[in-house]
Amino acid sequence: MSDLSARIRELRVLEKLATGQTVIHRLHPLTKLLSAFVFIVIVASFGRYDFFRLTPYLFYPFVIMALAELPYKLLLSRLLIALPFCLFAGISNIIFDETGAGFLSLLTILLKMYLCVMAALILISTTTLPEITAQLRRLRVPMMLVITLEMTFRYIGVLFEEVFSMITAYKLRSSHKKSVEMRHMGSFAGHLLLRGFDRAGRVHAAMRCRGYSLYRVMPAKQRFKAIDFFVSAAVCLPCVLLRFIVLW
Repeated sequence: MSDLSARIRELRVLEKLATGQTVIHRLHPLTKLLSAFVFIVIVASFGRYDFFRLTPYLFYPFVIMALAELPYKLLLSRLLIALPFCLFAGISNIIFDETGAGFLSLLTILLKMYLCVMAALILISTTTLPEITAQLRRLRVPMMLVITLEMTFRYIGVLFEEVFSMITAYKLRSSHKKSVEMRHMGSFAGHLLLRGFDRAGRVHAAMRCRGYSLYRVMPAKQRFKAIDFFVSAAVCLPCVLLRFIVLW
């Protein structure tokens, strides 16, 4: 239960980080969104043995985190969730790679995972969700993708809270049990589904009362400034150049 409460706190911390007042937080949301998108696409486009060519891209997470004053330990803990999946893929390369460069392929996969996931976490930690989804709507991203992203982020915290309250109630009624028993798991999941639907309906009604709309694009709160163009160029141009120029 302590692990679950820790996950809920981490979600709230990430939302709180996005409301900071550093130079990165004050950038236009579209600047941060496009910079992260270009960075992720370029990193993902590298080959399976391009580990050394990817090392210059480490400048992005370290420099941006320093300027945004983000806690590296917190972001690293979120990044470790994706580590097992990439690790298994990399280990399979070691086993089945006939060129003998399986270990290099493993390192490349882990570095690409680190760079891409960290770029996404930095975006979430420096830009609020309404700002991100507003820019996605302006860019004419398919509405279904925007709504899915929005609802998932909104309701995942609500679902965790419902699970936490139900586990707490279960333990209070069964003080000698440390977790939900398997024979009660079906009933537990059913009640969680019903409570989740009810809570999600109330949350959505509250959002509608505050002016939320699935399709309406909110007016921009700020305009592009010189620093936005400078940051976009400072991130995107080196990323593109390093993709086609071999330094070593």
